[in-house]
Amino acid sequence: MQRTNFAEMACSIARTLDVIGEPWSPLVLRDIWVGMNRFDQIQADLGISRKVLTERLGHLVEHGVLEKQAYDNRPRYEYVLTEKGRELVDILMVMAGWGDRWLAGEAGPPVLYRHHACGEIGRVDLRCSHCGEPMHADDVEVLPGPGAATQSASAG
Repeated sequence: MQRTNFAEMACSIARTLDVIGEPWSPLVLRDIWVGMNRFDQIQADLGISRKVLTERLGHLVEHGVLEKQAYDNRPRYEYVLTEKGRELVDILMVMAGWGDRWLAGEAGPPVLYRHHACGEIGRVDLRCSHCGEPMHADDVEVLPGPGAATQSASAG
C-alpha cells in the first residue's frame, strides 16, 4: 500500500508529518540532539536496522533537517541538526512533556531539562509570540491562513 503524500496537503501539520511522521524519525532526531551523531551510535542506541536507519537519515537530510559532515578520510559522516532540525527538536520537547505527564508513571520522567539561561530544571511552556501569555488549544481560534487551499481548509 502506497503512503499518502502529506506534503501536498494545505496543512502545516500534515506537511510536518511528511518529514517526521513515521516512528523512527523523531527518535533519530532525539539521538542526534543529545550527541549521538554517528550512524553506528544511532543504530546501536535504537536497535534499528541499518537499512531503515539509512533511509531515515537520507530522508531527513533530503528535507534539510539534518546535514552530513565528513569526519574521516573514507569518508565517514556524522549528522548534525540544521536550524530546521533544531526547531523540530522543540516539538519533540513538547511531546516529551506530554509523555512525562501522562505516561511516565510513578518513577517520573526519564530525563530532565536544565535551562541554560537560569540553571533550573524546567519544562517547555507554549506562549503566544505576541503577548507572552500561555497558549494552548483551548485558547485559540483556528482561522484560514494565506496558504489555505480553501476557506474551509482543515486546521494545521
